[in-house]
Parts: sequence; C-alpha cells; structure tokens
Amino acid sequence: MTAIAARTEDLPLAPTPAVAASPMLALMHDAIQKGLPIDVIRELKAMAKEMADDQSRRAFDAAMAGAKAEIPVIVKNKLVDFESKGENGRTTYRHEDLGEIARTVDPILARHGLSYRFQTTSDHGQPVVVTCIVAHRDGHNERNTLTAGRDDSGKKNSIQQIGSTITYLQRYTLKAALGLAAAADDDGKASEGPLRLSEEQVEELNRLIDQAVDARPNTDRAAWLETFLQYMKAPALNDIKAKDFGKGKAAIANAIKQAGK
Repeated sequence: MTAIAARTEDLPLAPTPAVAASPMLALMHDAIQKGLPIDVIRELKAMAKEMADDQSRRAFDAAMAGAKAEIPVIVKNKLVDFESKGENGRTTYRHEDLGEIARTVDPILARHGLSYRFQTTSDHGQPVVVTCIVAHRDGHNERNTLTAGRDDSGKKNSIQQIGSTITYLQRYTLKAALGLAAAADDDGKASEGPLRLSEEQVEELNRLIDQAVDARPNTDRAAWLETFLQYMKAPALNDIKAKDFGKGKAAIANAIKQAGK
C-alpha cells in the first residue's frame, strides 16, 4: 500500500447527497406488473436512464467543485536542463512533475469520490495520444485528450522519446481535466517585478556556465546549475531578473577564477 493510499484511508469521505428512489423505477415496476406494451416499458427505461445520468453528472460537478476548493497551487519541483537545437543551445525551465501533482491531488480527489486514469496509444509512425479520464463514484466520467509527436529533445532513444511524450501528455491532460494552476517557484509566489533576461543574456549565461563546469572536471552541470539558480533565487535562467544579470555573471566568473587556482 502506498503512503498516499494509507493517508487516503484515514480521510473521511465527503458526504454524498442522498438520492431519492426514482419515480421512474416505480412507474416501470407498475408497467411490468400491469403487462403494458414493451414499447412503453422501453420508453420508461430510457427516461429512467436519462434521469440517472443527470443525477450522476450533478454529483460529479459537485464533487469537482469541492475538490478544486481544497487543491492548492502545485509547486514546480522539477528542473529541466538539456542541450537543444535552438539558437541558445540549451533549454532550462522548471515544471511540476506528474509525481508532485499526484502527491498533491490524490488524497483530495479520493475524499470526494473522484479518481483518474490514463489511456494511451502510440502506434508506429503515428503521434502519441493520451486521454485522462476523471471519474466519480456515482458513475459519471469526463475525458480530456491531447496528441503530440515523439519528444526528440536531448539525446533520447526511440523508447525514451515515446515515454517522455506520454509523461508530458499525462501531466497536461490531468492538469486540464482538473483545472490546475502551478506555482512560479517553490514558495508559491507568482513572478512579479522587473523584466526577465533577454535571449541573448540567457545564452551568455549558458556559455559562462559551460566554462565554469569545464573548469572543474567531472562536475555535474545540472547540479551546478541548480546551485546557481538557488543563489540567484530563480527557478530557471530565463526567470532571472534583468537587474540581477550582472550579479549572475560576476558569480560565474568568480567560480571560473576559483577553479583555476
């Protein structure tokens, strides 16, 4: 049993509105007892199904509203940094990974009788398709589908390309289905204040970082970048404030100088 599942078992379930016995079911019972024509019974059955579907849809909407009121802003906990084909030569950014989303929303959804699952297709030569299905315990479910090509960023093999795209689409279909928002950084504060770095400034910092990493053999670039971003109090290079560009350059230059001693 996972820690999330264990926590979920301890949570009280959100109350479900009592559903009165359907008058349509009573009418169907009477119709059968009286031997009414089968067409009449079929029509009553269709009407009963329509009413049940409407009730389950209303229960789903109420559960979603209750869950969304409890779900906090999701923290962007994952740093991505890799060589890219763009002009800057590198791509760096932060996002909330699927595990962080699940850790945050699963106990809350379970409390409101909601769950989600994914359906995936990745036929040879075709785009990857992922559908997120959010379902309520009363039977209603809603789907959100996204399609994308295989992720050839970085240096992935064919299986990794498919896996990366599936994970990406799972994350975005779930976020779309639940209407989730993400924090700008670990303390949840929105990005405010002065303009961020230009593309040229980001490119210059990337070049300097490469020099700093090369100056110390066996240095992990991602770890070095993580430490630098913590120092700059920014989730990614392109989130560094323009006024702090000089501070960043000076810090990297000092690291290069120290490595040369």
